[in-house]
Amino acid sequence: MGDRSHPIGRSARAGAGGAARALRGVRSAALRTGGLTRRVTHAHGAGRSGLGSLVEAAAVNSAGDALVAVALAGSLFFGLDVHQARGQVALYLLVTMAPFALVAPLIGPALDRTRHVRRYAIASSFVIRGLLCWAMAGAILHSDEITFLPAAFGVLVLSKAFGVLRAAVTPRVLPDQITLVTANARASFTGLIAATVTAPIAAGITALAGADWTLRIATLVFLLGVVFTMRLPGHVDTPESELAAEPASGRPGGEAPGGRPAADEDRPQWRVFPRLGPAVVEAMLANSVLRAFSGFLILYLAFLLRQERFDPVSHNLALGMLAAFAGAGGLAGTALGAYMKARAPRLIVSATLGAVTVVTAVSAAFFGLWAALAVALAAGLGQVLGKLSMDAVVQREIGEEMRSSTFAVSETLHQLAWVIGGMLGLGMSIIADGRVAMAVVAAALALAFALLVSRRADGRRREHHQGHPPLDGAHPPEVRT
Repeated sequence: MGDRSHPIGRSARAGAGGAARALRGVRSAALRTGGLTRRVTHAHGAGRSGLGSLVEAAAVNSAGDALVAVALAGSLFFGLDVHQARGQVALYLLVTMAPFALVAPLIGPALDRTRHVRRYAIASSFVIRGLLCWAMAGAILHSDEITFLPAAFGVLVLSKAFGVLRAAVTPRVLPDQITLVTANARASFTGLIAATVTAPIAAGITALAGADWTLRIATLVFLLGVVFTMRLPGHVDTPESELAAEPASGRPGGEAPGGRPAADEDRPQWRVFPRLGPAVVEAMLANSVLRAFSGFLILYLAFLLRQERFDPVSHNLALGMLAAFAGAGGLAGTALGAYMKARAPRLIVSATLGAVTVVTAVSAAFFGLWAALAVALAAGLGQVLGKLSMDAVVQREIGEEMRSSTFAVSETLHQLAWVIGGMLGLGMSIIADGRVAMAVVAAALALAFALLVSRRADGRRREHHQGHPPLDGAHPPEVRT
């Protein structure tokens, strides 16, 4: 039996050797992939400034969120008939607003007050979500809804808090070679790739081992995020001395960053939103229109494609193509933002809204399956590119003492717009065909675009009369956009 020349022994050794080579190949591929990822995320000075670590933390966050989403996914839509699905989706849209009821008035101001310990705030969001995922895994096994529902709600709130923190921290880790739009896109693109890779793996784990094991793995992923967070440089946290000096901002006319009067510093931060500068307000309003359009389009077309047949394509294939084109649009918008060198994010937001309006009008004139897919692609691209540019406007125009609150309010506003658009899409899917619906939406987008252009023209005339430089002009040298 110890004879090495025995056929069985040779076969066993060959099998063991093949397995070892396969493991070495997997390890080598993983190392090469990790090295490539590190070079991409740390390129153009991002490794030295800390942006690379922030991007990696965002990728881990997206992977964890994908695991949670797959674990919690149910037969909300495809397992029901059309009329049942409408009611369930409407309820889901309302439920998605619940986390934002805390993010805007409570979480945002709290994050602003703790900006001297931002690394620990980000790390805490990972740790607490990991513990909540572990609690949800146990609750699934024991059918404990009392534990499961609050834990799921907490995970959603902390996920939004992480997004607010990441956006607020980005200007502090921005290298000289990268614009804010590019930095935001790099984080979004990496997160999108991480979620895309993680989602099918999570689906396989859920099918084989159950949702509880998917949530346990999510716990490990979230705890891994702590490692990347603590690798952020110390200048992510605003020093106490800088916090004390901020009320005396040194801006002309006693203004705080973002064009707000210094007297507003004593007001509750989330209530200062109506007094934000015109550049921020315009970007937020334009993005609200894009988000409402995206919510409308996704739900309207989803139900339209379930009710009407576009031969020779089946209902399910049409829905799959719709999801693929919308996802491709989002991916294209993120990639475009990542490689964009533009230094006028406010202009990008307006141009995006105008382009989406044109595509929608053309789709209304030639409505069919391919027109629906084209407008879904445009909506995905417009929503992502507009969001990246709006984040850059807020990061540029709003001082650190209020940046987290502003992002929290903007996220709430945009989610509300998405929900309203989705509700309108549900209603329109009952009473209007594709050509009429696209025509109505194109007219609404055109009106919003015209109001935006008119508002900007009025603002420039006022600035000209008052002798102020245009908002899209030069910026202080310490601000890199």
